[in-house]
Amino acid sequence: MSLNKKWIWVAAVTILAAAFFLWREWRSGADELPPPPSSGIRLSAWIADWQWKPGVLDLEQLGGSVKGLSMFAAYFNHRDELHFTEQYGEALPEVREAAGAAGVERMLLTIVNDRFGEDGTAVQKDPDLVSRLVATDTSRDKHINQIVDTVKDSGFDGVEIDYEKVHKRDLRKLTLFYGDLYERLQTEGLSLRIVIEPGLKTEGLDFPEGPSYVMMAYNLYGGHSGPGPKADHRMIRNLADKLRSFPGNTSLALSVGGFDWPDGGKVASLTEKRAAELAASSSAAPKRDADSGALHFEYTDDAGVRHTVWYADGTTLAGWMATAMNAGISDIAIWRLGELEPDTLKRLREEAGS
Repeated sequence: MSLNKKWIWVAAVTILAAAFFLWREWRSGADELPPPPSSGIRLSAWIADWQWKPGVLDLEQLGGSVKGLSMFAAYFNHRDELHFTEQYGEALPEVREAAGAAGVERMLLTIVNDRFGEDGTAVQKDPDLVSRLVATDTSRDKHINQIVDTVKDSGFDGVEIDYEKVHKRDLRKLTLFYGDLYERLQTEGLSLRIVIEPGLKTEGLDFPEGPSYVMMAYNLYGGHSGPGPKADHRMIRNLADKLRSFPGNTSLALSVGGFDWPDGGKVASLTEKRAAELAASSSAAPKRDADSGALHFEYTDDAGVRHTVWYADGTTLAGWMATAMNAGISDIAIWRLGELEPDTLKRLREEAGS
């Protein structure tokens, strides 16, 4: 080998080594869970009417960690009026008692645009319903009046609006509705929180100052897709950045539990407890995904059908919260309480400084 060729070869090796080092450092930062936050998370959570009993048990275990609680329980009937299930009537006094004992500072009623027909069938996340509710000044005022009366009569501290899959043509009117509803609630001493879907195109929309906003940091994978985690660290960082365009107080919503994807079958939602039970009975130990911190495993059921499960545990949530904190978000909402494992409850207490 000539001297010139030798030096060219040495230079090439040096460049490749440096490039590998930089690549390894980048991958390390992308894969490893972020360090825990240096200060406590301010925690809020949802309890759903269909799972309120295990939700109350989790709330009791969390003690004073949960500062805000949303009762996910208000829907619509076939006349576009607020509708409540039988579980709600049974749940409300029990949830309120548990919230008081846990030191919850604010309890909200969550209204979602699910619509029940006269025959009892439901349309989830009905965009046409929202179109009718916000269409005119008159329709918005009528809807606001019913919301305010319901919240006052039920003794909540405020309301949370969770209208999803809204038609693009209705978004401007929806933000007008948010502003009008906030002003009306303020006169009654009540608060307003608004749920934002992660995929919502917010450019050009004028969200009012005053309400607080919570961004759904999940649905990366789920019933709409193939197997995967509900969220990963990149998604959380991106949504934390997106939240900076919203006025006032903002928070990120993280989802517990997971999903079960059967080969050729319908995807099923799982609580963490159910996912852990399936994992315990599986011959394959769950593996932790580097990009999300979520656990995943496969199993075969009694009918010979292969399943893939992804779910979040306490370590997953701690990593997601650390990513949010590093991105400047310390207000975290948990969707939803009910059948959380003891370690997850312990992690939530620790992150909230309780």
